[in-house]
Formats: sequence, C-alpha cells, structure tokens
Amino acid sequence: MVSLLVFLPVLGALYVLFVPKEQETRLRYAGLATALLTFVVSLGVLAGFDSQTADFQFVERYTWIEDFGIQYYVGVDGISLFLVLLTSFLTPLVLLASWGDVRHRVKEYQFFFLLLETGMLGTFVAVDLFLFYVFWEVMLIPMYFLIGVWGGPRRIYAALKFLLYTMVGSLLMLVAILYVAYLHHSQQGVVTFDLLHLYQLVIPLDAQRWLFAAFALSFAIKVPLFPFHTWLPDAHVEAPTGGSVILAGVLLKMGTYGFVRFALPLFPAAAIEAAPLIMALAVIGIIYGALVAMVQPDLKKLVAYSSVSHLGFVVLGLFAFNVQATEGAIYQMLGHGLSTGALFLLVGVVYEQRHTRLISEYGGLWKQVPVYASVFLFVMLSSIGLPGLNGFVGEFLILLGVFKASPLFGAIAVSGVVLGAVYMLWMFQRVMFGPVTNAANSELKDLDRRHVLVFAPMLALMLFMGLYPRPFLTRMEKSVEATLARMETVTAAMHAERSSALSVQHLAAEEQPRGVPLP
Repeated sequence: MVSLLVFLPVLGALYVLFVPKEQETRLRYAGLATALLTFVVSLGVLAGFDSQTADFQFVERYTWIEDFGIQYYVGVDGISLFLVLLTSFLTPLVLLASWGDVRHRVKEYQFFFLLLETGMLGTFVAVDLFLFYVFWEVMLIPMYFLIGVWGGPRRIYAALKFLLYTMVGSLLMLVAILYVAYLHHSQQGVVTFDLLHLYQLVIPLDAQRWLFAAFALSFAIKVPLFPFHTWLPDAHVEAPTGGSVILAGVLLKMGTYGFVRFALPLFPAAAIEAAPLIMALAVIGIIYGALVAMVQPDLKKLVAYSSVSHLGFVVLGLFAFNVQATEGAIYQMLGHGLSTGALFLLVGVVYEQRHTRLISEYGGLWKQVPVYASVFLFVMLSSIGLPGLNGFVGEFLILLGVFKASPLFGAIAVSGVVLGAVYMLWMFQRVMFGPVTNAANSELKDLDRRHVLVFAPMLALMLFMGLYPRPFLTRMEKSVEATLARMETVTAAMHAERSSALSVQHLAAEEQPRGVPLP
C-alpha cells in the first residue's frame, strides 16, 4: 500500500505527458484526480494504522543494490503517518486552487507537481538511509522548476538560491550517510543503509560530533533555522501560490522531520551536547522571524517570515528531549502546514485580481469581500494559536516540555507567541478594516465555489485539531517514546563505555611500579 501511495502521483504524471497540451481542462482534471486518489490511499493507511506499536507498519522491503546493502525499504510509523497525510491532503487542494493563477504551461505544471508529491511522500516513508537521500534529492528538481518557470520577476534568482542552499547541505549529509554505513561495516562486517540497524551503532563521540553537524546543517537549511533562513523569503515571494503552499506546508517539515528521524537517534550524545546551541538559535529565530514579519510591507513576505518564527518553536520542542515537547513539535508541524498553507492561498486569491501584495494597497476589504475576510480571520486566529484551533495545541505542548528542560528558553519563547499575535492582528487590521484605500479594491470579487471547496476542508481540520487532538497524539505517542528511549539507551551505553575506559586507565596507572625515592 505504501508503494502505491508513493508512486501513484508518478503514474498520473506519466499520463499527463501523453495528454495534448491544448487540452488544459483535461490536464487539470487528470492532476486533480490523481492527487485525490493518492489522498484516498493515504486514508487507507490511516485506517489500518495500529497506534499500540512503535514499529514501522505497512513495510515493504526489497533488495535494490545488493553489493552495497541498499534496499527499497519503506514503512510508516507514528512520526511519519500524519506528515504523509498532510502531504496527500494539501496537494489536491493546491492543484484545485491553482486553476485560477496557472494559465500557461499547464501540462508541465501538473507534471512537476505530481512528481514533487512522489518525492515528498517517499522522503517521509523511506527507512533505508540511501533511499531517503534519493527521495530528498528528487523533490528538489520539481520545486526548482515550479519556482523558476511559474514564479515572479526574480524567479530564476530565487530558484537557484533555493537549489544551491539545499544541495550544499545535502552533499554534506551524503558524506555523513556513507561514513555511517562504513562504520557499520567496520563494526558488524556488513554494509547496510537500514536505518533500524544503524540505530544500534555505538558511534564514538568525536565521530558523532562531525556526523551530527553534517546532518544538522542540511536539516537546518531546510527548516530553515536562523541564520540559514535567507533563501526562504525569496523562494516564497517569487514562487507561484501553489509552490508557496507546498514549500511552507510540507517541504520545510522535511528539515524538522530529518532531525527527529535521523539526526537525534543516530547521534544522541552529540545532539544532547549541541542542544543548548540549537535551542538558542531556535529562540533567536522565533523572535527574529516575528520582528521582521512585523515590519514587512508585502503580505507574502510577512507570512514567509512567520514561518521562520513558527518553525523555531518546532526545533525548540525537538531539542527539549521529552515526550510532551516532541509530540507538540510534530503536532505543530501539522498545524503550521495547514494554517500557513491557507494564508498563502488567501494571499493568492487577492493577488490574482489586484496583482499586488503590498499591504498599503489594501484596506476596507471586510465590506467588499466579507466571506474572504471571515475565512482570513479564522486562519489568522489559527496561526497565532487561539485556544480551540490547531495552532494552540502544538505551541502549548512545546512550551510545556521546554519549560521542563529549560525554563529560560521557555520564558523567552513565550514572547514569540505574543509577537506573533501582534504582527498578524496588525496586518489583519490594516488589510480588512478602515476605509477602502484604493478604488480598485471595490471591484474585488468574493470567494467563489472553487475557493470554498479549497478552504472548507482546511478550516474544518483546523477546528477538529484544536478541539480534539487525541486521535493524533495517541498515534504518534509510541513512536515518540521509542525514539527518545533509543537516544537514552545509546547515550547510556556510551557513558558506560567511557567510564569503563577511564577505570581501566586508572587501574593501569595504580599498578605501575612506583619509583624509588632518592636518598
């Protein structure tokens, strides 16, 4: 079932290649139908998921490159389950929303978007480390073209910057992956990229530091964690609306997912050692992202910098190393994907009509487009973490766990919640209330049936996640506990080995013959 889920979008992309480019409606329906079918398959995975085990489920395992121990090894656990569902949920909504703003090269747009979905889904389900890297690289190419072909005036610059930043980190991660496989061969006599086998390695602390740094840099760029965030505003501003939604909703989560799936359990001692530094960077990102968002004149840039702040909370939760914060971080990934994705879609709705994203060009929209303004209000409140909506649960659990680990970082992070409310409410007030600042705003059209079909399921899910988080948390709990327990076991083994080595050195020093004192 997992393979069908991953490669169904590729089959749709191949079908799109054989549809004449003049038949744009058929192409749009083909892309939408493929994405909807993929979502239905992901619901089957959810229905069959057993929340009582931490093991990977729906596992498929085949030998791929036998000489190097590389396998096609995929599966789903409580950490990846809802990220897979988020991907399959957002993709059809984005394709439906894109009917209004993608009017040229429709065939290529559908092809690259479906190919991108396969790359994202494959990244979340890969259990073989080399296979993970392959899917990680696969998703870069479609996003590069989505930004470079359908983006704004500076699209080539933004696309190249996105590609180069991500590839630099990826190459370092590849070197680290190969070295981890070499270590397994040196200890066990077998080359493998099987993640579950690699979890059992006891890697010396010095090696862990370098390997963790390589993985962490790659994931920090993807998040993006301050100060590796500079590619993000350009990519968001220049990308088409659909590209921005997927970039914020799913691709940024690849970095945080990479931390919890790979960097932390593979190199636990180095992760614990680096935690104060990374938590400090996360807190800086929370405050910095909020302050920079506050002064942005462009709606899309404001939402982009809000992602830097929100993802800072996720990283902070992951490095608190307790169940509440880690579950909150994963929940926040889902909540951020929904609320920020919806914000980018809402910005795209008015941009289609006015062709400007400057906040100063809007004003008084509540009277002109009341349905649009009401949806915007709901999504904005979700983004700032209003109790009862999805944004609150993740932030609350993160702060609860972080206060246990470090009251100082927790106290500083709380200010990010306040600042987030400030810049979002101020933006909403300037755009929606007051007099109509531009005559062109009086000609804006409210949400139509297509827009309602896009936003209705998103709003319903935001409300459900805010009121009833239990179905999500119970399904991820066992996997989160197993990951944290694995970190504790490996770290304890390393400490025991180090203590034993020190004891041996001490005994050896005592057994050496003492020198004869001089007369």
